Amino acid sequence: MIKIVTDSTAYLPEAMIQEHDIRIVPLYVHFGNEAFKEGQEMTNAEFYARLKTAPQLPTTSQPSAGDFLEVFKDLSRAGHEILTLTISSQLSGTWDSAMAAKNMLPEAPIEVVDSLSTSMGLLLIVKAAADAAAEGASLHEIASLCEEIKEKLHVLFVVDTLEYLAKGGRIGGAKAFLGTILKVKPILFLQEGRIEPLEQVRSKSKAQARLLDLIAERLGDKEAEAQTAITHALAPEDGARLKQEVAERLGCSEPLMTEIGPVIGTHTGPGTVGIAAYV
Repeated sequence: MIKIVTDSTAYLPEAMIQEHDIRIVPLYVHFGNEAFKEGQEMTNAEFYARLKTAPQLPTTSQPSAGDFLEVFKDLSRAGHEILTLTISSQLSGTWDSAMAAKNMLPEAPIEVVDSLSTSMGLLLIVKAAADAAAEGASLHEIASLCEEIKEKLHVLFVVDTLEYLAKGGRIGGAKAFLGTILKVKPILFLQEGRIEPLEQVRSKSKAQARLLDLIAERLGDKEAEAQTAITHALAPEDGARLKQEVAERLGCSEPLMTEIGPVIGTHTGPGTVGIAAYV
């Protein structure tokens, strides 16, 4: 049997984890000398409350090779093949850790795929992989499917401020937007796994509407066939509204919904909303 392994930044719905028995390897968030495993030792609510009052921004770090090795050994001993999907290698060293663990078990059937994405984008790829495994696809077939999806995946998001991305060092080409007036909401996207600037919009509501326009443009006349996911960071009302608008505007099946946790939230900050889609 093929088992799916991913990292905590996929922010998978609990029902999906249980249905497909997906294994999650957590990244870490650090407040000073305190380290927490994402999704295990601090709730999202607790994290964002602490983020607001922290004298310094927290930092994040990837899982160790040993963290992946423990999961790989457990699954391989049980006779499973393993498909591993990680956050973009341009944003984290998590893929490197997974590859190092794979190389420690040369006889085990393990595929490691760099998603070039995270959050709602990684979620969509994980879902496709889990569905394919449930339908009986081979390990090689699932890995190839993931590679195909990541090439046609669109991930766009709007942040309340670039402050967190700048301080966290993940700002990429979006640094071109630094220094703009505070009320401008930057629309960003992932390109080859990196965060890049797209547009600046004057208000949050206009930025969310523009996200819909941009996704529709990218999907073209196949938008009704799209697989979509919505995410938010401490902005459930914005996320729910965007989810409804995506379903109505694109005419596709109901989008998946997830919430940004501590690791990505450290870099995007609260108030972020985003869309991922592919056909």
